[in-house]
Amino acid sequence: MDNPLDDLHTPTAPLGTGHVRKGQPLTRIDGPDKVRGQARYAAEFPAPDLAYGVVVNTAVAKGRITAIHLDAALAVEGVLDVLTHERRPSMRAARLFHKDMVAPGGKPFRPLYDDRVVYSGQPVALVVATTFEAARLAAMLVRVDVEAEPHETSLRAHLDKGHPPKGLKFGFKPPPKEKGDASAAWHDAPFRIQATSYAEAQHHNPMELFATTVVRDATGRMVAHDKTQGSQNSRWYASHALGIRKSRLTVRNAYVGGAFGSGLRPNYALLLAVMASEHLDRSVRVVLSRQQMFTFGHRPETWQQIRLSADGEGRLQSIEHDAMTETSRSEDYTEVVVNWSGQLYACENIRLSHKLVDLDRFTPMDMRAPGAAHGVHALEVAIDAMAYEVGIDPLKFRLINYTDVHPTEDKPFSSKALRECFALGAERFGWSDRPLEPRARKIGTEYVGWGMATGTWDALQMFARAKAILNRDGHLLVSSAATDIGTGTYTVMAQIAADAMGLPLEQVTFQLGDSTLPVAPVQGGSAHVATVGSAIEGVCDKLRAELLKVAKRHWNEEFRGCKVEDVECVQGRLRRKGADAGVSLEDLMALVKGGEIEASYLLLPNQLEQSKFARATHSAVFCEVRVDEALGTVRVTRVVSAIAAGRIMNPLAARSQILGGVVWGISHALHEGTHDDSRLGRFINRDFAEYHVAVNADIHDIDVIFADEDDRVVSRLGAKGVGEIGLVGVSAAIANAIYHAVGVRLYDTPITPDKVMEALGIDE
Repeated sequence: MDNPLDDLHTPTAPLGTGHVRKGQPLTRIDGPDKVRGQARYAAEFPAPDLAYGVVVNTAVAKGRITAIHLDAALAVEGVLDVLTHERRPSMRAARLFHKDMVAPGGKPFRPLYDDRVVYSGQPVALVVATTFEAARLAAMLVRVDVEAEPHETSLRAHLDKGHPPKGLKFGFKPPPKEKGDASAAWHDAPFRIQATSYAEAQHHNPMELFATTVVRDATGRMVAHDKTQGSQNSRWYASHALGIRKSRLTVRNAYVGGAFGSGLRPNYALLLAVMASEHLDRSVRVVLSRQQMFTFGHRPETWQQIRLSADGEGRLQSIEHDAMTETSRSEDYTEVVVNWSGQLYACENIRLSHKLVDLDRFTPMDMRAPGAAHGVHALEVAIDAMAYEVGIDPLKFRLINYTDVHPTEDKPFSSKALRECFALGAERFGWSDRPLEPRARKIGTEYVGWGMATGTWDALQMFARAKAILNRDGHLLVSSAATDIGTGTYTVMAQIAADAMGLPLEQVTFQLGDSTLPVAPVQGGSAHVATVGSAIEGVCDKLRAELLKVAKRHWNEEFRGCKVEDVECVQGRLRRKGADAGVSLEDLMALVKGGEIEASYLLLPNQLEQSKFARATHSAVFCEVRVDEALGTVRVTRVVSAIAAGRIMNPLAARSQILGGVVWGISHALHEGTHDDSRLGRFINRDFAEYHVAVNADIHDIDVIFADEDDRVVSRLGAKGVGEIGLVGVSAAIANAIYHAVGVRLYDTPITPDKVMEALGIDE
């Protein structure tokens, strides 16, 4: 383990790929490695004398451990030890040491710390054995006695206990102060609607299970291959919680099989695996089961109330949006749920509020489009209802209330091509042929409905550092501790670097997924391209500046008076911008002492400039559903999603992101929900048999359109992000299409057949 990257297989483009530009559709350069099985995930790294850990969880929601019976487990052949709060290496007591970089305010959970049980599914022991089979058998033999205490796990049963959030969570902005007098405006308006919306908790369920393989050498140095969205965040957490020197622990996540936010915060599997490795002085692997994937963070259960009013011309007179979401007893996890209602539409009277209810559950965590998935859903279903109340087409109603200025911040948007999204999506979908009245079209036993909704998400940029080395042979190595959770990071970052340096893509390697690499944020919030991509373009500028120095020394006539912004690298040559001639990079590098140029660049957002604008991505989602009244079934047969997300670096990868978002939106609308049994204080549908998600049969035609947009305020690349925006608004468009099909308004999710039949008044 002398070389920190010696066991990583970093993908590169195949020979013959050639020169590429930003904005060119490219297939994933990591695709061949994945389909050939050469891409190793966290649970696939070998190690000599590898031990296997299996976690034991308790089903009790709240209480105190009175005894843990281990004799039967320790008697199993191959068992090395069983770690509990009474049998483990030392762990730092102060909660501060257990906080990761994106932790919300409060006191984080400490696995195996003491005898307190604070949620159902809490890990209470780790069985470690020489084989997985022995560890699993022994784990089944561990008996844990818990003195149970009264618990509370139902949000709706405790809405009276809501409290304002502390607001100490990255990315959270509290609701703005009230604008105007929304309540008075609502009472005075000629057209009014009021509705409540309830959404069950949801669990991420990525394909890859959470796993950590800790590879330990003879000196005690550890490399933890972890399923995480941020290697540096995981390293920070584990080393601080266990008091391990930074030099002794490296975390890697070269390949991640989906995460959707579940890997933003370190999982307890990481801490237990590192703890076991320290205790046994050997390599250890811990893999969670699918059922155990339901024993940590989730999208929080959410209750909302919305009141809207409008005048006879369809102009909004007031917007009121209140939300209640759950959090744990120990941390104030909160999302931006209601703020979207204060930024999408022009209105002079806006009141927004958000409160938390403490429950005996594990702290919720970000899940794709956190806050917006539920908040925009409630708003957009209410907007559709308001349009019908006034008697105006839902798309026309949104255009009447369109704004280029953020209503509560009074700032212009840095860019906003939403109007173009409306036009492009409506034309592609054929919206002009839609009858206004519901129940207007029926095919066989199914009513056909058309619905639409607006989507929005923040256009974020964080800070990151990139390092680049250009070799004499023309190979460019770029690195940053970024992550690729399946979104195409390897490909897009290499594409940005290749374009900046005018190199064939196969001569560019982008290294990510290692905590020892230059600093990068966790991969979340749709900010990786705008952040890490901008850092890569910045470091390539520095390489180009070094090349220009060499060129001026030896080709002074050609480059006299040139600054770095006056030159470009195209087709393997450095030249004045727009010129045909220039000097080959090969000739320039032959004159460089040592045969390579190295540069580093720290990308810091231009906060002064960015603070002058509201920054967001937008979408217009149009969908067609077919509803069978007799069965209550809903089929989504067609979706058009028009997206405004700045410059698109790779349309093929971006389209894939939007397709995935739409699929999840369908799943969100019709299928997904984790059911709580408040008597037991636990989630009860904890596997794929009972936690329903959209499958192939649920997905039909999906069309993706990108509006032309270029935003140099958000990033130097002009790019925003596409990870979240593809999901936002889809569930609302489906709910609105259901109303158009059968004339019943449904706000709650998921919209299951029983809810459709109940709304229609059909006796099951």
